[in-house]
Amino acid sequence: MGLIRETMERTHTRRRLQIPESLHGARLDLALARLLPDYSRNRIQAWIRSGRVRVGGARRRPRDPVRAGERVELEVDTPAALEDRPQAMALQILFEDAHLLVLDKPPGLVVHPGAGNREGTLLNALLHHSPASRSLPRAGLVHRLDKDTSGVLVVAKTEPAQTRLVAAMQARRIRREYLALVQGRVIAGGSVDAPIGRHPVHRTRMAVVPTGRPAVTHYRVERRFGAHTLLRVRLETGRTHQIRVHMAHLRHPLVGDPVYGGRPRLTKGMDPSLAEALRAWRRQALHAHRLRLEHPMTGAVLEWEAPLPEDFATLLRTLEQADALSVLDPA
Repeated sequence: MGLIRETMERTHTRRRLQIPESLHGARLDLALARLLPDYSRNRIQAWIRSGRVRVGGARRRPRDPVRAGERVELEVDTPAALEDRPQAMALQILFEDAHLLVLDKPPGLVVHPGAGNREGTLLNALLHHSPASRSLPRAGLVHRLDKDTSGVLVVAKTEPAQTRLVAAMQARRIRREYLALVQGRVIAGGSVDAPIGRHPVHRTRMAVVPTGRPAVTHYRVERRFGAHTLLRVRLETGRTHQIRVHMAHLRHPLVGDPVYGGRPRLTKGMDPSLAEALRAWRRQALHAHRLRLEHPMTGAVLEWEAPLPEDFATLLRTLEQADALSVLDPA
């Protein structure tokens, strides 16, 4: 697999990359969108049409197929990470070597700067922790977790590691498991194979739509409570809000998810402690529990787990206690 190399110019970054086996036969614009997740497909198509992309030294059209091993040269906009400033912040490090950094992200921490969140993000912390990451797209971030989702997150510290991890993610060779508390009693495990794209009306939301990108989520029941179920969820793909959207599609939205229908459902006769806990819960009950991958440089199979954050663990204990009380006093 080829490595991405960069030389900085005033406004653009010149990049060279090689098409991996997993993208053989894909459209040029789609292949580049997979390998360059910082940039939208529309922007990549504009670069191709303007001649800023060359495959084997020649211009191509966005729809032209690519072959594994082909070399691509392109000029992309300077990564936004270069404009962000380092900030000293405590990081919960699960693993670190010369090429990888694996973190346990707490809930409430924004991963990447955006409108209204220019500072105090994980990216700012990465720039301080590893100054060399300034030369990497998104400071080495390979995937993201929503602000209010906790758990395991992997970051690359070098160009070769990031290139290979992105390719592994696209080839579905990185295994990610989550714990999700959902509304209602789920009868059995299963899979959701439903495409996800922008909501046709509410553009800040995602939805299951026929024109969306393929998305596959596997789930199994970990524990049932009175009116809730704890699921162990495995992602086969990595679409924005995938678990949240797919669970809502099953009519079992994540507890505490106001965007996709997980607001508290309080019923008559519910244990007062549980009702109070659900009213106080202010985020989606989702935790990235386990991540397994092959080390991008050594090939060693590595796996990490992040314990449930205290608020999530407390909510589960409250559900267990409410179940116990209902057994003792079924009336």
